[in-house]
Amino acid sequence: MEINHTVLERFLKYVQIDTQSDPESKTIPSTEKQKDLSRILVKELLEIGIEDAHLDEWGYVYGTIPSNTSKDVPTICFCSHVDTSPDSSGTNVKPIVHKNYDGNDIILPDDPSQIISASEYKYLKQLIGQDLVTASGLTLLGSDDKSGVAEIMDAAHYFMTHPEVKHGTVKILFTPDEEIGRGVDKADMKKLNADFGYTLDGGKRGSFEDETFSADAAIITIDGKMIHPGYAKGILENAIKIGADIIASLPKDRLSPETTSGREGFVHPTSFQALGEKAVLKFIVRSFNSEGLAANHSELKAAVDQVMQNYPKSSADYQIVEQYRNMYEVVKQHPQISEYAMRAITEAGMTPTKKPIRGGTDGSRLSFMGLPCPNIFAGMHAIHSKHEFVSVQDMEKSVEVIIRLVQIWEAES
Repeated sequence: MEINHTVLERFLKYVQIDTQSDPESKTIPSTEKQKDLSRILVKELLEIGIEDAHLDEWGYVYGTIPSNTSKDVPTICFCSHVDTSPDSSGTNVKPIVHKNYDGNDIILPDDPSQIISASEYKYLKQLIGQDLVTASGLTLLGSDDKSGVAEIMDAAHYFMTHPEVKHGTVKILFTPDEEIGRGVDKADMKKLNADFGYTLDGGKRGSFEDETFSADAAIITIDGKMIHPGYAKGILENAIKIGADIIASLPKDRLSPETTSGREGFVHPTSFQALGEKAVLKFIVRSFNSEGLAANHSELKAAVDQVMQNYPKSSADYQIVEQYRNMYEVVKQHPQISEYAMRAITEAGMTPTKKPIRGGTDGSRLSFMGLPCPNIFAGMHAIHSKHEFVSVQDMEKSVEVIIRLVQIWEAES
């Protein structure tokens, strides 16, 4: 397939725009700067002829590639998120293209202590001879998910410049705040008006994912007993110490991200804000099914209750906040969604691989909002860190998969 790719040029441009989201913000989007990239995307979509491209007040970008076939083809949406993770700085990203990668460690020039190690990141061996993009050592790269954004934009450019390629209606959706779990809070499903969707938010070349964690947050609020420390004997129950005891009481050899893999779930503390009188502990709770999710909550709640027995003057409130559910519960009802994606990957010259995501995407929630939406690889690795990298050739393969997938939907309709 002959494609005059624009994905690298777009990607290098997009990652230099700071779009970091903020979990502490109450606004939508959580940071206004996310719209800086979204406005550029709208401008570029309009320039290639997508007439309805626009940015709404909540930071969502919508656009439509009109059908050019006489067939009745399901409307397919492709979705990626513009925000980058709060886990590492996204300010003043300086992307570096390492042409013809030689297989050795990559020392990042702005902080030589940041080394992308070939022994640590095993996939690098498969990228020898390819062109890699990294950051400079001071920031993340933003491949999660600006790779996906650039790939969708490149595919849109292809369709708009190749009217001879038959396809049904294709919808484009770029979301804010996916990294903080709010990516589709204000998505307008009626406006989107799509039948099926795919996120471009995955890793290795050829990978496809139609199953994710089910996910909750747990918020534990500790009300301690405070008094002047000079007169505290027999009275004081410090909420800071109570919170620390709860975290210290959790298992050291299981039930945490660093001790689990495959289909094992976990509980994971994400923040601890405390004064002597009051402490708030926030956890994420993960499992691939509802039963496991409930069991993990029960274990965490039991740990809290056990610790609180030592503090009779204090109290603890345990609040559960639903985040997303395993998309497979919805996607499995429409097997052609996954079948066609696997075919597109194969036709693009790769061996498709499928395994559950130990995380979630916008597709997790979109699936339960009426848009079954599994996930296609975008090429990102070492995400949320200064070691983040992506292969240009992997991004180009992702673009090809999008194009072939749209054609398969048209051919099979």
